[in-house]
Amino acid sequence: MISISSAALNAWIAGLLWPLSRILGLMATAPLFNNRTIPARVKVGLGVLLALIVAPAVPALPAADPMSLTGLLILAQQMIIGLAMGMAMRIVFAAIEMAGEIIGMTMGLGFATFYDPQSAAHSSAISQFLSLVMLMFYLAANFHLMLVSALVESFTTMPVGAGVFDASLEQLVSWGGRIFSAGVQLSLPIVAALLINNVALGVLTRAAPQLNIFGIGFPIAIGVGFIMIALTIPYLAAPIERLLQEGIGMAVRLAVPR
Repeated sequence: MISISSAALNAWIAGLLWPLSRILGLMATAPLFNNRTIPARVKVGLGVLLALIVAPAVPALPAADPMSLTGLLILAQQMIIGLAMGMAMRIVFAAIEMAGEIIGMTMGLGFATFYDPQSAAHSSAISQFLSLVMLMFYLAANFHLMLVSALVESFTTMPVGAGVFDASLEQLVSWGGRIFSAGVQLSLPIVAALLINNVALGVLTRAAPQLNIFGIGFPIAIGVGFIMIALTIPYLAAPIERLLQEGIGMAVRLAVPR
């Protein structure tokens, strides 16, 4: 007759539950994995599958009851680590979305908003278009697999129950400023072209006051904006790749104990 002690049962539960909490934390915030159109059962099933694969290679776990206060604190810590790693990559997508918002408002399409299932909010049409371009590049270059690889590696660099995470959270807060800097940098060429267009329209209005600037300015601004987007899209690959690499690097640094 096979008998299982309570200590062995707790060790098995902890060996699966603690890595699973870190994995599900990443899936709750990481791009693609956190898409609301993906059923929750699929996300949990994928998380359990990854946990079953990763669990045998996880370093020695703390000798704590998963249902004790210490075990619950470790569970919360693993969840926060996963959330932070996924958020590091989500900030990269937020930067491209902000670039789209800036471009859309400058073109005069700030009112053209649609529901975005990824952020569960309304965003402009240009922002959604650039977000889809970013997502296609993210998948084509296998950055989603790199993020999963960084997550698996984090169980070695920051074992379960080890390390202090407050300094890493401070890094994540500082990384949030990349939304504004990268968003402005990506939108700057198109915004500069639209600024030149607005200056030209202003000069034209002064030269011919009888022209209806509101009648001709709006379609011209939209046309110039779309032309500039079409011209700059091929050159976005390099900055987008650099941003994604920075996001992966930040996710790796967050899983290093301080």
